[in-house]
Amino acid sequence: MNIVIPEAPGPVGLYGFARPRPERAAELEKLLLSFVEPTRREPGSLQYQVHRDAADPTTLVFYELWRSADDLRRHLAVPELARFGETRMDYLREDLEIHWLAPLSADEAAPRPS
Repeated sequence: MNIVIPEAPGPVGLYGFARPRPERAAELEKLLLSFVEPTRREPGSLQYQVHRDAADPTTLVFYELWRSADDLRRHLAVPELARFGETRMDYLREDLEIHWLAPLSADEAAPRPS
């Protein structure tokens, strides 16, 4: 998957769906959750969440908000994320589905959870 990040001034948001292979579902969930805390500490990370789809509990949903497209590019180059990008289809029954957002109300000054 070649992720093409839209060029836009200001924050960049996205949400996506990860639909795991049934035999790898627990492993994928654990892996995605392991990215949460380190990602939240990265420069430019405004929000990073992993959810389970309430209508389809086999689907994991992620939401990210970044200060800029460059911050998101740096995030995707982190070794653990780059490795996941290369091996993701070992876990997924179909490729990640990503939707780009143009935040209208992002507040970079909002307090970050500790």
